[in-house]
Amino acid sequence: MKIALAQINPTIGDFCGNAQKILDFTQRAEQGKADLVIFPELCVCGYPPADLLEKPAFVARAGQVVQEIAAKTVNSPTAIICGYVTPAHHGAGKHVMNSAALLRHGHVEFVQSKMLLPFYDVFDEQRYFAPAHKQRLFSLGGEHVALTICEDAWNDKSFWENRLYSIDPIEELMRGGGSLVLNISASPYWRDKRETRREMLAAIARRHGKPVLMVNQVGGNDSLVFDGSSLALGRDGQVIAQAASFEEDLIFIDTESLTGDMHPETEDEDEAIFQALVLGTRDYVRKCGFSRAIIGLSGGIDSALVAAIAVEALGKENVLGIGMPSPYSSQGSIDDSRRLAENLGIRFEVVPISPLFSEYNQALAPIFTGLQPDTTEENIQSRIRGNLLMALSNKFNSLVLTTGNKSEMSTGYCTLYGDMVGALAVIGDVVKTEVYALCRHLNREREIIPTSILDKAPSAELRPNQKDTDSLPPYNVLDPILEAYVERYETPEHIAAALNVDIELVRRVVKLVERSEYKRQQAAPVLKVTTKAFGMGRRFPIAVKVQV
Repeated sequence: MKIALAQINPTIGDFCGNAQKILDFTQRAEQGKADLVIFPELCVCGYPPADLLEKPAFVARAGQVVQEIAAKTVNSPTAIICGYVTPAHHGAGKHVMNSAALLRHGHVEFVQSKMLLPFYDVFDEQRYFAPAHKQRLFSLGGEHVALTICEDAWNDKSFWENRLYSIDPIEELMRGGGSLVLNISASPYWRDKRETRREMLAAIARRHGKPVLMVNQVGGNDSLVFDGSSLALGRDGQVIAQAASFEEDLIFIDTESLTGDMHPETEDEDEAIFQALVLGTRDYVRKCGFSRAIIGLSGGIDSALVAAIAVEALGKENVLGIGMPSPYSSQGSIDDSRRLAENLGIRFEVVPISPLFSEYNQALAPIFTGLQPDTTEENIQSRIRGNLLMALSNKFNSLVLTTGNKSEMSTGYCTLYGDMVGALAVIGDVVKTEVYALCRHLNREREIIPTSILDKAPSAELRPNQKDTDSLPPYNVLDPILEAYVERYETPEHIAAALNVDIELVRRVVKLVERSEYKRQQAAPVLKVTTKAFGMGRRFPIAVKVQV
């Protein structure tokens, strides 16, 4: 049997657009003589649909669209498997199920629903879906096919030391005589996720001695970025077919010869993170109905990286850089911003904020009598800039991209309603040291990020001679502490011992993290590229007393 893996980029709620993608890729699969084409999890309605699943009309529309796709492919020799949402069985406790349909000869011939529903990190499926009570095989092209949906393949006892579920759907299907495993997925990207996914599927193939084919969604939906990287593995766990990463793709696999298309994928993880951020930015802007972005360029490395990502995502003609020098901004920072804009080919405008800052100070002077300048005045500068960026956003119908990194968001080294304003926190899941690594990666062939930006000491330039190290430890010390505490939930004592740093320093950092939760919960959505990003996958109370 010849099978096509159709790695598409659906939009949540865009039933017409998603259906057309399915029809277009089916036609391409038919031209390639495929007997079967399979599409990702919930591709008909888009993943994750969240509380849209609570709307009966949304669920009904999903079923209607599947019937329409079946009717429009009635004469096609290529069968289709696509993911959608179905009403749950009576008494399930939930009213919908995460399902996959086999469409052939104009009809829905077979429906399989998801059995294992993830409820951790960014996954919230037990909130919405009822689980399938059992799995069944279907026959096609001489194969007894085990059709599974994403998490159903993530519980193999030969791979996971600590399993999350008591049952393994694939094991049960193989015991029932399955000869081929298909898995339709919406598996988000984060660093090293592709390798883990590949090794896990290889373990399944080796354990059961059966080929495993997995098609994964690609594209950005809010904070999540899906890398695609669909693949097929032979009985020995070796990759026999591979789709590209971070773009739509179609590959073919012959289940008799166990051969298939091998499309190159990005192997360098710095490049993969950059591509993920580009894809997430492009889809967030465009799926929200916009085409242009505005970035406040400070002359620092964070805004430089965000600008480079935006240009790659949207095109240089759709990116506007704004310099907003204050009384404490150096001429070098203004020059660096202009040089960056020239390197990227984007429009750059300068709006000085010194006169506005002076007006604020005069207005507040009677109330501030006898009080020394402090972070209040620093934050005023940042908030002036935020107001200007949002004014430009309104005027030019463009989204503001925030430029704060994960190190700053973790420690609260950012200003609410100031540098935090905007629609998307592009690098909010990238620590400062990784920001430098990505910029150096971008500069590997030519200078995109000016060397002067890479070489200067980080500074917010909100007071004379300010440096980030006035408030924070050096980033090469800070970032490993943050990664251990924020991403792996390690204790201060363990972190201090493992990193050989002073325990009081670790406790000071932890206090900064805990005191800044109120800021993060008001922040723009963060593109997730690590195992634990700020946002829906990391939920902590704001009003809490934490012992450090």
